[in-house]
Amino acid sequence: MHQQRNIEIARTLLEGIGQSRDPEEIATPFAEDLVFEVQGDADAMPWIGRRTGRRAMVDFLRDLRTLTEPLAFDVDDILASDKRAAIVGALQTRIKATGKVMASQFAIVLTIDNGIVTRFQMLEDSFALSRAAR
Repeated sequence: MHQQRNIEIARTLLEGIGQSRDPEEIATPFAEDLVFEVQGDADAMPWIGRRTGRRAMVDFLRDLRTLTEPLAFDVDDILASDKRAAIVGALQTRIKATGKVMASQFAIVLTIDNGIVTRFQMLEDSFALSRAAR
């Protein structure tokens, strides 16, 4: 039964990002002690690595807007279980500092407990991101 609710949480996240809503507003359904993870070269971009707290999500959204220019963000599917929602797709983004374009498939995995996102994990081609950022 929580599957539909978890899909709605994922859709709300995507809508907030797509409509350039305030990062604080987008991060509202995220736990104060959120576990935030984007694996890869932690020196390439400020959001790569493991952080904790809702502020990590807010910072990610602000940094993403400041440091990159989205070129394409295509969602292929949103999958859900009682504890998770997974957003699967492909993206292209230009790194503003270098002008280089990075293309990658991605998955965003949200762990959800009683309507609150407790873990945000993004999987993407971190090697391509690292190369584009340098």
